[in-house]
Amino acid sequence: MHSRGKHFRMDKTTESVTRQIAAMGCEVFEIGLLKPETGDNERNMLPRTWDREALLRSLGWLRHENRNGRNVYIRPKGEHNLSLVDDLSKEAVAGMKKAGFSPAIVIETSPGNYQAWLKHPQQLDRELSTAVARTLAEQFGGDRGAADWRHFGRLAGFTNRKPKYRDVITGLFPFVRIVEATGMVYPEGARFIADIKQALEEQVRQRERLRARATVHTRDVPEKSIDAFRNDPRYSGDGNRIDLAYAIYALSHGVSESEVIAAIRSRDLSKKGNQKRQDDYVDRTIKKALARTEMVGRGR
Repeated sequence: MHSRGKHFRMDKTTESVTRQIAAMGCEVFEIGLLKPETGDNERNMLPRTWDREALLRSLGWLRHENRNGRNVYIRPKGEHNLSLVDDLSKEAVAGMKKAGFSPAIVIETSPGNYQAWLKHPQQLDRELSTAVARTLAEQFGGDRGAADWRHFGRLAGFTNRKPKYRDVITGLFPFVRIVEATGMVYPEGARFIADIKQALEEQVRQRERLRARATVHTRDVPEKSIDAFRNDPRYSGDGNRIDLAYAIYALSHGVSESEVIAAIRSRDLSKKGNQKRQDDYVDRTIKKALARTEMVGRGR
């Protein structure tokens, strides 16, 4: 009985993995096996790069590592035509479908929690792919911290090893399961991608206008560093106000966005949380500063 049950589980794992990678439609995948708490001689993440056949041949090893506490993740290798929207409710997935954003794959990662992979009508470059993923997360209530061009999603057929999901009675972890896997491009794809492209192009034009104004109007004005703002008593040492004020000043004086980001990061941002939360904070600050400088440029 025990061996038959084990064989059944392996069959279900094979079926789930086969359905997911077929719906994703990629030739090569990156697999990540994450174990948050490891011993001195263990690596936190075990990365692998496999085509479909190699992945299916490796299911036995993946199951072994999963049983030993590693979570199993997957993403396409290189640039691709997929976007992952993480941390969704069932209602959010239904809302996506109603709005014309039907996912190619829906994965239940833990009871009542879902990931959706959307398939675009074309391959996206890294900048566009990240912008699309962030917009989708914002629009449908997903995790914006998990929204970028190459974020890992869970691979179905394996267990979610997060301690909070462990059944206190049985000691078992829930399986990551496929809810649906059509592999279809979502109906709003062409229009949505065109809108995001247009927004990115406008951002580029905005930065060029800011640099042009800075060259004309502030050529002889000495540039103030972020330290000047940090030492200014008007801000009372408030890091958020200082960062935004400096960003507005620097961008309007032709300082590049990358230089402004580096200046903001020159202080300790650990109070903002993990790296994703820090990245979100910096991104929000830059967006606010760009919006403010645009308003000033239009005389508002």
